[in-house]
Amino acid sequence: MCGIVAYIGKRQATDVMIEGLRRLEYRGYDSAGVAVMGPEHCFQIAKTPGRIETLAEIIDQHPLAGGIGIGHTRWATHGAATQENSHPHLGGDAAIALVHNGVIENYQTLKGQLEDEGYVFQSATDSEVVAHLIDFHLRQGDDEAISGNGDPYQPLLTAVAAALAQLRGTYGLAMLFRRWPDVIVAARLGSPLVIGVGNGEHFVASDASPLVGYTDQIVYLADHQIALVRAHEINVTHRDLGEVRHCIEHLAMESQDVSLEDFPHYMLKEIFDQPRTLQDTMRGRLSYDDATAVFGGLNLSPQQLRQVNRVILTACGTSWHAALVGEYLIEEFARLPVEVEYASELRYRNPPVDRDTILFAITQSGETADTLAALRELKRKGHPTLAICNVVGSSIAQEADGGIYLHAGPEIGVASTKAYTSQLAVLAMLALYFGRIRHLSFEAGCRIIDALHELPEKIQQTLAVHDEVKRIAEKYADVTNMLYLGRHYNFPTALEGALKLKEISYLHAEGYPAAEMKHGPIALVDQHTPTVFVIPQGFVYDKVMSNLEEIKARGGPVIAVVGEGDTRVARLADDVIYVPVVEEFLEPFVSIVPLQLLAYHIAVLRGCDVDKPRNLAKSVTVE
Repeated sequence: MCGIVAYIGKRQATDVMIEGLRRLEYRGYDSAGVAVMGPEHCFQIAKTPGRIETLAEIIDQHPLAGGIGIGHTRWATHGAATQENSHPHLGGDAAIALVHNGVIENYQTLKGQLEDEGYVFQSATDSEVVAHLIDFHLRQGDDEAISGNGDPYQPLLTAVAAALAQLRGTYGLAMLFRRWPDVIVAARLGSPLVIGVGNGEHFVASDASPLVGYTDQIVYLADHQIALVRAHEINVTHRDLGEVRHCIEHLAMESQDVSLEDFPHYMLKEIFDQPRTLQDTMRGRLSYDDATAVFGGLNLSPQQLRQVNRVILTACGTSWHAALVGEYLIEEFARLPVEVEYASELRYRNPPVDRDTILFAITQSGETADTLAALRELKRKGHPTLAICNVVGSSIAQEADGGIYLHAGPEIGVASTKAYTSQLAVLAMLALYFGRIRHLSFEAGCRIIDALHELPEKIQQTLAVHDEVKRIAEKYADVTNMLYLGRHYNFPTALEGALKLKEISYLHAEGYPAAEMKHGPIALVDQHTPTVFVIPQGFVYDKVMSNLEEIKARGGPVIAVVGEGDTRVARLADDVIYVPVVEEFLEPFVSIVPLQLLAYHIAVLRGCDVDKPRNLAKSVTVE
């Protein structure tokens, strides 16, 4: 949600910011704006509701010249998507320009106090409060100190720190100040910020994607840190530790990771990326010598992990569906009890949790607010907390006791595809690891590794269904409801397939365990409501076939995803999509691919914005 790009250096700031904000469109937004430090240290501002292209046209007509600026894409939380509510916001008598990601929970109280002090608000946002509050603390400072005696930046840092101490909630902030025209101030609590280090220039952004092509040196800000960013220098202070030494890390991201190449949409590109991303996720993590998986970041010994008696997997959305598959995998391979919890519910529940319980928080972005809160709650109670996420330096990656990175590369499309299958791969390897330290035999471990090694090629073969799925999408693009059914390993696949369709085509769709249809949802079946059956071969195949016949008996159209060589389903289904035959525990990998493609093509045919669906954001950083 929301995006920040800021720049200071020798380039035109608007060129950097507009390109960077375009790369952040995947996060979801409804307005955009920039502020550039202009002549006589006055702010030049352009902002608008709507898309970045509209903002770019405004700037083309009225250029904003300058080498220091802040930019923002907003996803509305307080106030509608209007010109007034768009960022940047000004504080005081236009002394401060500010962009903000996150939510200030006590903004109403602070707003009332500031109005009593004579401040006038121009927007309905919580963000404008921060700008005025910092101005208030600057005005309380010593005039002589502000005029430049001693460290010229100390009054600025003191005022910013005093204002931040009053905030409750989350923030990622980038700020400009008329009195200090050569500096960007960045601050973070619960909302990610990174700083790109260049040659005589620096960049600030919500994540690393806007920095690709400009620099491969990056600084991840931590919570409660404030960065004073100038063209040639960065100084970082911490609320409790004072000035701290920042660590510059290498940015392992290439330009092709954030380019469309020859694809019309990022989502389609990322669907076709999955053979490669699965290889990247598994690379170096499977050992035939020990018939197990190898992880370097768990920070717990095999002896400690052997004492675990229960696993909690917590997540939201697509990651929650991956967790459901993980539950089947870990329970089958390791005979270890697993609970899958919605993070948004776990954070407010007070469930009895055994002492020897470990938590895995599963998240693509590493910033999901509910998942982060659930992790903190279990960590507060003394349980080991591990993360499965895709973004290095993210909040959850930093706060977990250890974890596993997906290595899936940046995922630009809002509807997750390649990150989902990479999550499944990590969970399969984790199940193998737990199984091998408990009861799973060496031979069984080798068979699992063999199957995993074959998986990227199986996904490549599955992608050959693309044209057939497109034909089926043309047949059903005008329906208003769809049902998705599967059992055992493919019940989560049904849920995920339905979610993909909802997210990007705005069609109503629901996923169910196939046997549950007769307990209510079968009332929805008619000739205008197609049902997608995920029915590869497996020990529940005959049971699902019975459910399919129940749908056909009531006149419902059936789309079936089946294993190659299956002739039985074809006699009943209206449309059949054949996928490679794999080990049963790998069926969720191959069966989700045609469902991703089906959702994609239906959305395209319906004229939907596939990569940026309405009302959605890639990184859900608010509750």
